[in-house]
Amino acid sequence: MTTVDTTATAPVVRSPAVSSWRAVLLVMEHFWTWYRRNWRATIVGSVVEPLLFLVAFGLGFAVLVNNGGRLAELTGGLPYIVWLAPALLTMNTLQIATFESSYPVVSGFKWQRIYWAITATPVTAAQAGVGHLSWIAVRMLTSGVVYVAILVPFGGVRDGGIVVSLLAATLCGAAFAAPVMAFATVVRKEGPAFGALFRFVLIPMTLFSGTFFPVDALPVWVRPLAWATPLWHGTELARGAALGSLQLWPSVGHLAYLVVLLVVGMLLVQRQFRARLYR
Repeated sequence: MTTVDTTATAPVVRSPAVSSWRAVLLVMEHFWTWYRRNWRATIVGSVVEPLLFLVAFGLGFAVLVNNGGRLAELTGGLPYIVWLAPALLTMNTLQIATFESSYPVVSGFKWQRIYWAITATPVTAAQAGVGHLSWIAVRMLTSGVVYVAILVPFGGVRDGGIVVSLLAATLCGAAFAAPVMAFATVVRKEGPAFGALFRFVLIPMTLFSGTFFPVDALPVWVRPLAWATPLWHGTELARGAALGSLQLWPSVGHLAYLVVLLVVGMLLVQRQFRARLYR
């Protein structure tokens, strides 16, 4: 009589590991597949809100500044909308970065739980985090292209330097999105956490980082706070590229700040994704 050993287990067959770049692209493909079917839901944030900012500040607020006799002093003789346009581009990109790296990340862990589905494949937790961050960068870049197209008929584009401004704005957004994404991995009560982030970080940074008026117009004791924000560095780069006023060493300093923030943020994202998914 032949007996069968029912305690024996079949060998576990694991899928071969995926190269880092291919894994990142696969994660981006997942988000692209979702986005191409649901892109209409992002029109308000990507198009309507930036258009309203452009009309309200680039056209409406400019009249008040001009009537006050400070337009030439503020913009160096340029039309206010030309001076403002690259800063609005950077501000809009940063806002998209903040929203895309907050609630969707919590959703991936808490509601839809897509990160667990992704890491059930050969894609690692770190690759899933970097892939999502890369997708956010693509979202910022494409939204920026749409915004530049909106700026053209309003006279906000001076020359081809706006292309460099778009790249600088995307770098700025990615540099801020990375630490926000790392923060989102540890959020349990998203309402209070993100409410505080939007009210006490995003809005003040938007208002006091040189978007609507030079930082030099702020009180002396406030200026270092503005200089410490990624939006100020991104705005200086974008505005300098659009207006042809970039200077070598200040530009190197702005780039270094944003690149370091992005690299540190990416390392934090990888660490936090591993901690959350592999614990």
